[in-house]
Amino acid sequence: MIFRCKAPVRICDLGGWTDTWFAQSGCILNIAVYPCVEVSVKVRKRVENDSHFIIRAENYGETLHFPRTAKAGQDEEMFGKYALLRVACEAFSLPEALCFEVSIFSEAPAGASIGTSASVSVAILGALDLFAQSQASPYQIAQKAHHLESEVLGWQSGVQDQFAAVHGGISFIEVIRYPDAKISPVEISPSLFNELESRLLLVYLGKPHCSSEVHNRVIAKMQSNPGYRKHLQALAACADKGREALLKGDLEAFGRTMIDNTEIQQSMDADLVGTQARKLISLAKDFGACGYKVNGAGGDGGSITLLLPPNLDLKHKWMEAIRSTHPEFTVISVKIAPVGFQRWRAFSDFRPS
Repeated sequence: MIFRCKAPVRICDLGGWTDTWFAQSGCILNIAVYPCVEVSVKVRKRVENDSHFIIRAENYGETLHFPRTAKAGQDEEMFGKYALLRVACEAFSLPEALCFEVSIFSEAPAGASIGTSASVSVAILGALDLFAQSQASPYQIAQKAHHLESEVLGWQSGVQDQFAAVHGGISFIEVIRYPDAKISPVEISPSLFNELESRLLLVYLGKPHCSSEVHNRVIAKMQSNPGYRKHLQALAACADKGREALLKGDLEAFGRTMIDNTEIQQSMDADLVGTQARKLISLAKDFGACGYKVNGAGGDGGSITLLLPPNLDLKHKWMEAIRSTHPEFTVISVKIAPVGFQRWRAFSDFRPS
């Protein structure tokens, strides 16, 4: 038996930082996009020396066995590297007599600050839930994925990435009291949907985001200085302004809100907009971009979402300018994911009667 699940990633997270344990409440608007994360789970009977789980990280050409067998011989470094994959597979009580071969692939670059890890855990949970016939709702899948990151592994994790992965589209997320949230789709006309999609561009800044030090610094400021929390209110207001701009069909106003959000991030700590990000922002200004948003919480590396100007005749020239000026950057065309995670049993499992 083979079970599959795919889940989009997210970009342009207006109001990010307000979906966290230290904010407790807030608002986020984000856009779920392809390329997505793809997971395939092959289930078969275990034979001698088989592991219960075999995980293949196709992007890295690496395989993880657990519990470890005499053949596996893996060190602790690999187990730490793939901790999220392990705990996602262990989230269900699955029959010990079976072997679960889990393959994971994504065209999204690792460490791009676009919620890829959340999409991976959602896709694994979605496929295994289908096998287990647990019938968990999308909200429950998102909750479980967030619990794995924040509680089981103790990582800093907001709730927006998991909800974007299960719901897709453009989402307005109200964190009532962390981690509980209300998700509302931002419904726009087909013509505006197509226009927005055609003008969005994702640029990977050449290396995975490295931000734990600066993030810990910002969190410490939040905890020690009540006045510093004004930034959270300003970020939540950006999410609301972004939603209103889209509902009015005003992409220029939406772009200005992207810029405002990035500038608020930078005012929280200058290092939240890294050196590479500042280089791309400078180029974006030269080309008259309507908007730019440092994805995720910011820091060194990662990626930026750009909103291009209406004159799309210049789009490919602009993309080439990025590549030629900064060959370390990767330009990624994205498609808005109209739906969230999707799961199914592989067609090869079905035989004509």
